[in-house]
Amino acid sequence: MTSSTDRPPRLHFANPVRWLLPVVLVLFFLAVLIWLPWQARQMESSERQEQLIADTLWVEQTIRFQLGRHEEAMRSLSGEIAAGHLSPKQLHARLVQLLQTGHEIRRVMWVLPDGAMAATSDAAGAPSAQAGLGPHSLAAADHARRARKPIYSQPEILPGSSKPGLDYHYPIYSGERYLGTLVAHYALATVLDELVPWWFAQDNQITLLDRDDKVLARRSAAGAGHGVYTHKRGLDLPGTTVTLLTDSVKSEPRLLPNLLVGSVIVLSLALLWSLLALWGHISRRLAAEGALRQQMTFRTAMENSLVTGLRARDLEGRVTYVNPAFCQIVGYPPEELIGKLPPMPYWAPEVMSEYQHRFAEVLAGNVTPQFETIFQRSTGERVPVLIFEAPLVDNKGQQTGWMGSILDISDRKRIEELNRQQEQKLQTSARLATMGELASMLAHELNQPLAAISSYTTGALNVMQRAEDAGQPLDCGLLRPALQQAGAQAQRAGQIIRSVHQFVKKRAPERREVAVQSLLEGIGALIELQARQSYVSLQTDIPAALPPVLADRVMIEQVLLNLTRNGIEAMAQVPPERRVLRVRASHDAAAAQVTVEVIDQGHGIPDDVAERLFAPFFSTKAEGMGMGLSICRTAIEFHGGTLIHKANPAGGTIFVFTLPAAGAH
Repeated sequence: MTSSTDRPPRLHFANPVRWLLPVVLVLFFLAVLIWLPWQARQMESSERQEQLIADTLWVEQTIRFQLGRHEEAMRSLSGEIAAGHLSPKQLHARLVQLLQTGHEIRRVMWVLPDGAMAATSDAAGAPSAQAGLGPHSLAAADHARRARKPIYSQPEILPGSSKPGLDYHYPIYSGERYLGTLVAHYALATVLDELVPWWFAQDNQITLLDRDDKVLARRSAAGAGHGVYTHKRGLDLPGTTVTLLTDSVKSEPRLLPNLLVGSVIVLSLALLWSLLALWGHISRRLAAEGALRQQMTFRTAMENSLVTGLRARDLEGRVTYVNPAFCQIVGYPPEELIGKLPPMPYWAPEVMSEYQHRFAEVLAGNVTPQFETIFQRSTGERVPVLIFEAPLVDNKGQQTGWMGSILDISDRKRIEELNRQQEQKLQTSARLATMGELASMLAHELNQPLAAISSYTTGALNVMQRAEDAGQPLDCGLLRPALQQAGAQAQRAGQIIRSVHQFVKKRAPERREVAVQSLLEGIGALIELQARQSYVSLQTDIPAALPPVLADRVMIEQVLLNLTRNGIEAMAQVPPERRVLRVRASHDAAAAQVTVEVIDQGHGIPDDVAERLFAPFFSTKAEGMGMGLSICRTAIEFHGGTLIHKANPAGGTIFVFTLPAAGAH
């Protein structure tokens, strides 16, 4: 029988409604998404058409209102003419005043029944001249006379004009007597220019049509209309048919009429995509949460297994987190550390001031990225540690504190101490090896004073024996020179032996103030021993005012002995007159250090050898160990100085090393 763990996962469709409902909702959403742009387009078209109709009606009413004002003014003027209250001058002034009420009226005149003008608004108009009315205007005048009511003529182009116009005739009766008609001539183009608002003309093309739909006047400030949104409205003018046609310059709305609808569609598509993706996202999220819990468990286990201590502090220095490795280093449980402010229980009393200073620097934001210090365990045991500090930043990029990594470097310190001891042993071995190489020269050097002592003492004994045999008193004047010479030779041999003893004696490094001149004097006998053997002349240039250096005497003597010995050996094959070894010292006050130079005029150092010159176990000598210059550099760097070499312009090599001057620290 198959195990349940080997079966593939099954999808459960026990409740069809649970799966059918999202599908129906998605289909409904798609239908709404398709219908929405079309409906928005239709709504915008309807709104534009309705707005155009409302604006056209408002313009028509504006024109009709202005014409009504003119009609009322002409009615009043005709009454005064019929009553005979106006003189010719007053009548002309009233006609001119009527003309000034609107720029759309081009001319106002009183036409007698026989067609002659009785008065006109023109400055040069003669009352007896003919009115010059067109056929439609004459027909309207006759109609107004018979109907005894005002009337507009059909639009027409009058003689002397290039644009259509129409006349308004107001008949004048005095009782039953017909006195003629009061005529106002309107320029239709001016009617559009004066009575149609500019904002309406910017969005529409406005046209006046006659009864045959012929264009009488047109205003198109923003260009020709597109014929999409149009509306006709007849001007209610008695006696004539004039239609106001408006044609919007706006085109038909696009499928996406505005940014809002477009944004809705884009967001809807994004929502649809998210709905489709949500199905798989939920399962992936559950899987991710499970993986996250597994990762958190894994990271916690990994963190607890670290040998590096972790410590988090907030901006006030309060401990917010420690891992088991840190608790093991300091010997305190987490509950005694978390939430605690300095001073910390693991701070050692002897470095308390250092802790306080570093803590103040941390609060000021000037953290030291890496430093060594000492912690005190709960048992009182001191633990040397190496601390790395870094800012602790949250997911918003804001610093919330400091994270420190703490390493227990007890083992490293022990190894460093062992290395230091091995280095001392190596230096001692190097000094012993040097003495071994100088053994034959030392034997020869010591043989001379010892032979001289033997000769002087033998001579003194012979003098004493002869005096004794002769029975004569001993003459001290004969013995004193021999004994003085013997004493001097004994001192010389003792100095050589003391130099060798001090040089090879095993001792711990001890840095003291020492003069460079005394360093040379301490090993002067050994240097001169090698120089005489190779016929090399030794020259020293040590200023009297040179400050002492802070150094271990034996270590620097070993450096000087190795460098001078290398220089002597480098001049073995040069002519005797060039075998000059110079030791020169100087003081650099700005750097607070003393510079010592060992200058030879030997064969020099090739470039390929110079690259590896200070490497351990590298030697150009057939029987050399390759440790001399490496030990020299280590000794100088132990004192905080540097050891380099450079070519001598006169031929040979210059070794330069620096030491801190006493009082510089």
